[in-house]
Amino acid sequence: QVHLVESGGGLVQAGGSLRLSCAASARTFSSYAMGWFRQAPGKEREFVAAVSWSESSTYYTNSVKGRFTISRDHAKNTVYLQMNSLKPEDTAVYYCAAQAPAPIIGTMPQEYHYWGQGTQVTVSS
Repeated sequence: QVHLVESGGGLVQAGGSLRLSCAASARTFSSYAMGWFRQAPGKEREFVAAVSWSESSTYYTNSVKGRFTISRDHAKNTVYLQMNSLKPEDTAVYYCAAQAPAPIIGTMPQEYHYWGQGTQVTVSS
């Protein structure tokens, strides 16, 4: 079992930055790929970014490439999402998720096994 807790959300003006953190409870965190998803009101949950267990591979949805960076700290069992140049369309609840070991890092919600409770990010124009 992996318990995930997100933090770092808030209200920021367009062009600003936020760093989201996701703390994991289990030592098995080190073998899990980790992802960030987001869900805006009235929309489906969408993939934002993912990082392999070794941090050798990272993936981003096109709309955040060059602005967001995903990283992880194995010593702290924590994964981060650094968000720069934020836009109003980035407004959503952001969720951290863990994918049990698999051949391919997932980009769909159903490919992830554990989820955090979410943290709200609001970007004002």
